[in-house]
Parts: sequence; structure tokens; C-alpha cells
Amino acid sequence: MKKTAHQTRREFLVEAAGAALASRFTPARRPVEFLSPRGDTSPDYTLRIEASAIEIAKNRFVSVIAYNGQFPGPLLRFKEGRPVSVEIHNDTDTPEQLHWHGQMVPSEVDGAAEEGTPFIPAHGSRTFRWTPRPAGLRFYHTHNRAGADLHAGQYSGQVGPVYIEPQTAGSFDSEVFLTLKEFEPSLSQGGDMPQDFLAPATEGKELRDAGEAAMKASLAKGQPHGYEVGYRYFTINGRMLGHGEPIRVKQGQRVLLHILNGSATEIRSLALPGHTFRVVALDGNPLPAPTEVPVLWLGTAERISAVVEMRHPGVWILGDLADDDRKHGMGIVVEYAGHRGQPVWAAPAPFRWNYARFAARNPAASPQPDETIEMTFRKQNAAARGFNLWTINDQAFASGQMTAAYRLREGRRYRVRMRNASDDIHPVHLHRHTFEISKYAGVPLSGVRKDVVMVGGYHEVEIDFVADNPGLTLFHCHQQLHMDFGFMTLFGYQ
Repeated sequence: MKKTAHQTRREFLVEAAGAALASRFTPARRPVEFLSPRGDTSPDYTLRIEASAIEIAKNRFVSVIAYNGQFPGPLLRFKEGRPVSVEIHNDTDTPEQLHWHGQMVPSEVDGAAEEGTPFIPAHGSRTFRWTPRPAGLRFYHTHNRAGADLHAGQYSGQVGPVYIEPQTAGSFDSEVFLTLKEFEPSLSQGGDMPQDFLAPATEGKELRDAGEAAMKASLAKGQPHGYEVGYRYFTINGRMLGHGEPIRVKQGQRVLLHILNGSATEIRSLALPGHTFRVVALDGNPLPAPTEVPVLWLGTAERISAVVEMRHPGVWILGDLADDDRKHGMGIVVEYAGHRGQPVWAAPAPFRWNYARFAARNPAASPQPDETIEMTFRKQNAAARGFNLWTINDQAFASGQMTAAYRLREGRRYRVRMRNASDDIHPVHLHRHTFEISKYAGVPLSGVRKDVVMVGGYHEVEIDFVADNPGLTLFHCHQQLHMDFGFMTLFGYQ
């Protein structure tokens, strides 16, 4: 058989209706599953997209669409450069896409309809074949739009980790994969999360003036604030804090944490009292300057690989800085051998997340790009039936659009200069390519290679990439609400 301000966010949250699912549903109790490749001519891996009841706490269930009846989906471990085939069965009534996030794959495999990837038909199947690269922590998820349907897209449980094995192993004693995810979303108006954790904090005055003026004009016309999304339950690996198996460690161990923010909309933080994180990779890509930090921050779809040296015995909470979110489940217990008792949380000292911490210490001058692409991001408050409409250079992406707005030449180096004229943080994602952050809020840097970057409110960020994977290529904000309501564009090759 095949193997198959934190307070304001909660104040504005509209509680989801209904109690936990009745016991007539069969809960998915399996831990994160590792699918081993097959040795015959059958597909190496099989995934099923299906409605499932997930037990996130004792006798508390959520009904979601998931992979293989579990959340997160099975951990897929590939070998870099070794061809692989994955058979996907869609047991739902809706055509689906499965995006291989962070991998350099052909457009027809990538899992984005805008690039021309065929849908996996309802009650049908499709087999993907490709050669996995680059090495590191990647993931897979649905790329369907959700719009106002909070049961669709990445609001569902369609998220699973991928690890492409590097050719040389790192130095650690154990490896732990963590997927962060919220469930039971609901709409509210207002209640944005704090934006002050990014550094440098340099804002563009022109960007701020434009964004603030647009919002004031909208409110003056009687428009409410556009819809935001809040959540009832918060989980790590599909379990609320205190309801899953702890991470069991021994004193002196070096534990490599692979952390994926699988949220549809939320930026997440993590801290572990008495410990620090030695960040060795961002979005799966090794860093030129691995660095110890007390707190991790991840935009939607960002990944962090970090080594924690276990030198502070006890029972601790690895959890989100937001008290409300952590108390509603966003955490996991870390338990040292020989220690029992109630897990302890202690808030760390204030700390700002700065990509430059991980950049080359003596950076060489970045190669000059062959071309610079200018982009300005704007918000039209509540302009789409109460939802915010998002534009790139004053153009909102239309549903069904498959025409490239930007034409690339293979082998050329491109710089994308992003100017954010809104107060929202945008985790911007480039499909099928890896980029290098060349300037962040006015500070040049080099060596930090990613596929998602958080562009702060009223910030300017520059990224460079080489056009080395021909085909239609999607560029978008990975916040589901922003993507669904216009924040996308397409690159195409000449």
C-alpha cells in the first residue's frame, strides 16, 4: 500500500460560531508523517487532498481540507538533483493547485494557475515529475484563491513541509520540524498587529504621506476600515499549546529547528526562555553569517532553520510573543530529560528583527543589475465590497489573467525596487527563483538569499535575482487577503 498592538487584534476578532466538532468525525491523530520514496515504477509519493477532522486539543476538532487526513501534510524528504514523482489525488469538489514553494521547477509543475499550471481536477488526479532543487527547507501548499471564503485557499489545512537534503550534513544532534498555523478564521474591521518589530525602522516620508492621505480620504467619505482576518485557534504541528507531544531534549544537545510559518495571513514570532537561536538558514538557504538571536520572526511563508543548544534544563514554552495568541495555542512545550512540571514562559527583552544581522560581514559590492524594475504598492481601503484592494503600480491583478506585465531575458540580472505606500507589512514572494536582498530600508546588504521578504510599512526594499528559470513567473504578497484582492503580477521571459 502506498504511504500516504496584540490586544487590538483580539479586540477586533469576531469569534467563530459553533462548538468543537462532534465525536462522530474520525480525528486525524497521526504525528507528522515522513513519506519514504518507493523503489518501483509507481509514483515515489502519494498525496490526497481531502476533507478531514483534525484534533487540535483533547476533544476539540476543526474541519479542514488537508493532505492525507493530517495537519501538517506529510513531511516530504527529497534528495537534491534526484528526480522525483508525486501523485496527487483531489477527493474534493473543487479543482485544486499544489504549489511547490521555493523550488526551481517548470511553470507547468509549479502549481499556480496564473503561470499556466493545469488544475488537479475535482475527484481527479495528477502526477508531478521534476528534479528537486535547491537544497533546504521548502514546503507545499494550495495556491487557490479564497476571496471572502475563509474555508478555501491557505485558510484550510493544505500545508506541508518539504526538506531537500543537502549534499553535506550540518552539525546537530537532532532535527525537529515545526509548522505554525491558525484555524477557524473570521472577519473583522480593523485590529492590525503591531508593525514595530522590523529594523531598520526607516520610513519613506513620501510613502507615509501618500498612504496616510489615501486612508484619511477614504474614512472621510464614510468608508469603514477594510476587512482583516482573526482566528480562534492557534497551533504548532496542528496541536494547541499543552495538547501535543513535547519536544524532548537532553542537556547539551544541539537541536536543529526547521520552522515554517504556514499561516494564510499572520506574521509569527517565537522565543524560548533561557535559550537563543543560532539562525543558519532563511527560506532554506544557508547564511553567510549564522547569528544567535533571542527571538525569531517569520512572515507568512517564511522559513527559518536554527540550532538551539540545550543548556538551560527545565520545562519551557517555545511560544509566540503575543500573550493572547500563545494562550490560545501558539506554542509547544520543550521538556528536558528528568524534568517534569508546568511549562514556564518568560517574555524576552525587546528585540527587532533585522535581515542585515545575517548578511555578509564584509560584503562585496553587489553586481550591478542589467535592469531595475520599479514597483509601488498601494492600498485602496475597503474598495472591493468591504475588502481592501491592493495594487502594484496602480494595477490590481485580475482573476484569470495570464499576461506578463514584465518581460525578462534569460541570464540577465534584475533588481526589483519595492516601495510600500501602505502601513501593512507585505511578505512578498517570487516563484521559481531565489533572490538576494540588496538593500533594506536604506541599508545595503549582501548574501541573504530568500524567496519571501517582509517589506515593512512605508519601507523601501530592493531585491536582485537572475532570470535563470524560463516561463511565466508569479510575484505576489503571500498574505492571502492581499494576494486575492489584487496584490500579484507576472514576469514572463522573452
